[in-house]
Amino acid sequence: MYETNRLQLKHPVFSDWEGMYHNLWRHPESAKYMLWNVTTSDEDAQERMRRSIAFQEGKPAWFVYEKSSGEPIGFAGFREFAPGVFEDTGIAVGPAFVGKGYGKEILNLLTRIAKKEYGAVRFIASCRSENQASKGMILGCGFRFTHQENRIDHRDETPYVLEFYEKAL
Repeated sequence: MYETNRLQLKHPVFSDWEGMYHNLWRHPESAKYMLWNVTTSDEDAQERMRRSIAFQEGKPAWFVYEKSSGEPIGFAGFREFAPGVFEDTGIAVGPAFVGKGYGKEILNLLTRIAKKEYGAVRFIASCRSENQASKGMILGCGFRFTHQENRIDHRDETPYVLEFYEKAL
């Protein structure tokens, strides 16, 4: 488990499915800039939780919990892209938690974990070009733009531009 003053990153337990469903997974605005689909039922949320627990096993990927409420409000993680170079694998918080500075806390914590525990010397963060909130979060954490790539959203085959930012650690 990792912490900031307001948040915890930790691996979930199955009973967290309901909080994640309520706070994040059921909201179209949360999935809009991500590569996952909205969850539409309790049963689907439970199955999604099973997959999330299996996916996070042994990986630098966690659910994000608000300390004051104890609720799961999002997820975050990273992977090694090249020796010493790490990139985020997604940062998301539910719509009720956007605009509170949680994204910056999460990204700053991910970079600290990557440097301290994995030997990262550089960290890459990315977001869709139209995602102004994520772009502001990334720039607010001291990242600089490096390049962009054209991509296709395989959920509906629409094109989008993915922007990449990096920071030396």
